[in-house]
Amino acid sequence: MKRALAILKQYFGYDNFRDGQAEIISHILESNDVLGIMPTGAGKSICYQVPAMILEGMTIVISPLISLMKDQVQSLQQVGIPAAFINSSLSYYEYQDTLAWAQNGAYKILYVAPERLSAQDFLELSSQCKISMVTIDEAHCVSQWGQDFRPSYLKIADYIAGFGEKNRPIVSAFTATATTHVREDIVKHLQLADPFTLVTGFDRTNLYYEVRRDCPKLPELKKILATRQDKSGIVYCSTRKQVEEVCDALCQDGYAATRYHAGLEERERHINQDDFLYDRKTVMIATNAFGMGIDKSNVSYVIHYNMPKSLEHYYQEAGRAGRDGSDAECILLYNGQDVRMNQFLIEKSQEANDEVSPQLRAKLIEKDKELLSRMTIYASTHDCLRNYILKYFGEHSDVYCGNCYNCNTEFENVDVTVEAQKIVSCVYRLRTQQMSYAKAFGKTMIADILKGSKSEKIKSQGFDQLSTYGIMAETPKRRIIDITDHLIAQGYLAQSEGKFTVVELTQRYKEITSGKSKVEINLPKHTKDEIETSRTGGRWVNGKFIPSSGSTLGVYDAGAANAEHYDKLLPILKGLRLSLAKEAGVPAFVIFSDATLSEMCKLMPQTEQAFLNVSGVGKVKMERYGEAFISEITQYLSSVNQ
Repeated sequence: MKRALAILKQYFGYDNFRDGQAEIISHILESNDVLGIMPTGAGKSICYQVPAMILEGMTIVISPLISLMKDQVQSLQQVGIPAAFINSSLSYYEYQDTLAWAQNGAYKILYVAPERLSAQDFLELSSQCKISMVTIDEAHCVSQWGQDFRPSYLKIADYIAGFGEKNRPIVSAFTATATTHVREDIVKHLQLADPFTLVTGFDRTNLYYEVRRDCPKLPELKKILATRQDKSGIVYCSTRKQVEEVCDALCQDGYAATRYHAGLEERERHINQDDFLYDRKTVMIATNAFGMGIDKSNVSYVIHYNMPKSLEHYYQEAGRAGRDGSDAECILLYNGQDVRMNQFLIEKSQEANDEVSPQLRAKLIEKDKELLSRMTIYASTHDCLRNYILKYFGEHSDVYCGNCYNCNTEFENVDVTVEAQKIVSCVYRLRTQQMSYAKAFGKTMIADILKGSKSEKIKSQGFDQLSTYGIMAETPKRRIIDITDHLIAQGYLAQSEGKFTVVELTQRYKEITSGKSKVEINLPKHTKDEIETSRTGGRWVNGKFIPSSGSTLGVYDAGAANAEHYDKLLPILKGLRLSLAKEAGVPAFVIFSDATLSEMCKLMPQTEQAFLNVSGVGKVKMERYGEAFISEITQYLSSVNQ
């Protein structure tokens, strides 16, 4: 591993491997297949890029998106690693030139779209070159039970088999999100040979999680962005229409926002994406068509304007924040309409999926609705949000994480057994009454019945005649829904995802009505005004509210000796980075990440050797940019010492 460490330092500027990287690289260098399940920002690319520089021949990296390939190749070229990509963005002549250069051994790493694997000229290249390794990025796309199933990924095994047993390259596969079922599918469909499998963990401690429920979404979004105008972030919406509406509203208010969805012309998508990557625009409003593989390291927040379809989608999309290890925020704006919208999108997306059989289509719809149900529980729970995510992916964690809104909000444990009995009784009577209206309804209707709503819908269907009508008239509607969500999460009730979302009884409901089970729930203790105040700048920590003038994330933690210079020097270094990025024609984060600039502010390097000691500074970048940054730091120190 000495050579691997030397390459890590020379090209990437790091002294040590992160958790799991050394083990995976070691197995690759021993010619073993590997499967790495590593969260976004954990350094999956290092796991195949380092051995690619050691192995004889060229490494093929199969990647699903053009934007991912472009970012990766730009970053590799910046550190001096010969790399290229082949996809539909290349002209015919560029494509032929790339093939020719690859055949002549010009590249150590070649990125390729899965659709290209069956092209005759690419197959000829593969047979004529020494292919040391085939790497599959975003490997979950091979599984029909993953969140981004792509039929083209099923062709990868045939491509690898084409090398024959004697010339078969090492196969490595990587993804950030994979349940046990998806991991099994990856091994099966890619035909990995007794792979070394490593799951480094899904916990990204630098990410702060929060759900804001039942609030007016656009005003809430503007409130969030008002204190983050100097930061880069992504806002995800469910539909193209919402992307347009939100982007227009933010632009009218003076925000540097842009948009991205599949309905835009390719040229505009490319321009808008580059505006965001190159920091010309600070806010990207997008559907989930944007982001997979986007290697922008300085995204400091991801806001979901709508709840996504699954926790896999949410974890992956929220994980695009804080890729460089800096503190970042993941905020979900949620209401019941999100569930209905996702049900519609699930049905519609599968109707258009003509690549699968009707039987498989029905199974995929059923699977998607189950995933949506799990996502809805996340959006409703008052328990630790991080713990819920980790348990979903099969990990155990502390009940209190200290870095999510639920953990930092003052809750009190409340016995709600009597209220739970009333809710279950209402569901029971809706299902069992021998009347025309005997059917199931959603949480909102159940809460309205229990509250004694006098709406026309309640009266017209005779719900005001139910024995449970109005028996919780003094209970806030939000509390009724919170308790209902808790009963669903604990398995006393179930949420059925048919054409409409309805609440159903389970086999356990009698534990509630008989009094055998005591029901306790954590409910917010502080007032609405206090909650709103905490949302605009402070935090509840161990039962105490700590106000602040802005976000408490991203606080500089360098030694006291240099902390006083941080706020002044960092903007200077960012300005220099932007200038150099424009000259090189690459995004600013490709030059140096925000984390590396922060390290410079801490160490204040004024010599080449000191500059090489900064994490993220390798030999090539030292040669290219060291003099400029050292000069800027030296000038700054001279000015403050005068």
